[in-house]
Amino acid sequence: MQRTSLRPSTMMRFVAALTAAGLLTTTGTALADTGADRKVVQEALDQMTASGGALGAQARVTDGHQRFSARSGKAELNSNRPVPENGRFRVGSITKTFVSMVLLQLAGEGKFDLDSPVVRHLPGLIDGRITIRQVLQHTSGLYNYTDALPLSPDEFEKIRYKHWTPQEMLKISTDKPLDFDPGTRWSYSNTNYVVAGLLVEKLTGKPYGKAVEQRILKPLHLDGTEVPGDNADIRGPHAHGYVTVAGKPNDITRINPSVAWAAGEIVSTTRDLDTFGVALATGRLLKPAQQREIVKTTAVSPEYGLGLQVQTLKCGTKVWGHGGGIPGYSSQLLTTPDTQKRLELSITSAPTEGDPNPGFVKLLDEVFC
Repeated sequence: MQRTSLRPSTMMRFVAALTAAGLLTTTGTALADTGADRKVVQEALDQMTASGGALGAQARVTDGHQRFSARSGKAELNSNRPVPENGRFRVGSITKTFVSMVLLQLAGEGKFDLDSPVVRHLPGLIDGRITIRQVLQHTSGLYNYTDALPLSPDEFEKIRYKHWTPQEMLKISTDKPLDFDPGTRWSYSNTNYVVAGLLVEKLTGKPYGKAVEQRILKPLHLDGTEVPGDNADIRGPHAHGYVTVAGKPNDITRINPSVAWAAGEIVSTTRDLDTFGVALATGRLLKPAQQREIVKTTAVSPEYGLGLQVQTLKCGTKVWGHGGGIPGYSSQLLTTPDTQKRLELSITSAPTEGDPNPGFVKLLDEVFC
C-alpha cells in the first residue's frame, strides 16, 4: 500500500488485487445472494490490520435492510484505544466525486457544455483542445503534478505543512508537455481536478469548498464532512496514520491538505459517505441528463465516468464509487446502482510493511458477491 501518494494508488492496487483474484472483470454471472456475514466482514478487517500494512480499519456495510459497522486495530500506535466507530478521516480522491457532482449541477443549470473547451471559461489556463469532460474523465493528457512532488516519507516531512495554491500545482503540470493528445487515452491525473476546482470557482464566483458545502454538504446534512483548506488537524474523533521517517515511526495524521486541494482534501466519516453514495446513485443531486453523464464510460475510459468508477465484479455485481489515498489514510466508497449493497471503508497506515489487499478482497467479496 502506498502511504505517501495523493494518487489513488491504494485504489489501483486494490483493483489490481481484485483482477488477480478473479473478482473484477467486465463480464460475469451473478451468484446467489446470501447476504453479508458480520463475522466474515470482521475477519476481513482483522486480516487487514494483522497484515502489518494497516494500523486500523473501519467499515460501514449495507446489504438490503441489514446495516452494520465494524472496526479493527487501534487508533494510535502506542495505545490500546480502538478505532472510533464513526471516526473522521481524510477521504483522498473521493473528493473528486464531490467536485464532479458540483460541476454537473452547474452543467444542468446551463452554465457550460461538458464538451466545451476549458479555456472558454478559463482563458489560457491549459491546452485549448482540452474539454471539461476530458478533465472530469482523466482523458485530458495533463501531467499529474503529484508525480513531481517529494512524497516519500522522509521527503514529504519537509513539506507536510506547506501551503499550496492551485496555481502552483497547475504550473508543475503545464511546465511539462501533455502525456498524450486529449481524448486519446485514459490516465489518472490529480491535475485534472485542480482544473475542475478552478472551474467551479470561476462559474460560481466563490471558493470551490464553499460551493461543495452549499450544494452537497448542507442539503445532505453531512455534518461530519468538511473541506479543511489549510487546517492541518482532523477535528473530532479519528484514528491516526503512520509512516517511517529516518527509521522511526512517525505520525502523519497532521498535514496541510492544500497539497491535495480539489483533488483530495475532504475529511468525512463512513456515515456521511454512505449518505453521499446513496444520493449519488439515486440521482438526488443531479438532473436526469447529468445523472446519465456521470456514469457514462467510453472505449477510451471503460471503467471511469465523470469523477466516478463504474465497474463490474466477476460475480456480476456492478459497483459505482471511488477510492482515495493521502498520507496516512486509504478509503473506499462503493455502492451498487440500486444502493442495496454498499461499503464505506477507511484504513489508517502503519509504520511497518504489509499488504492489506487480501483482507480487502475478502471484504469486497463478502459484501458484494
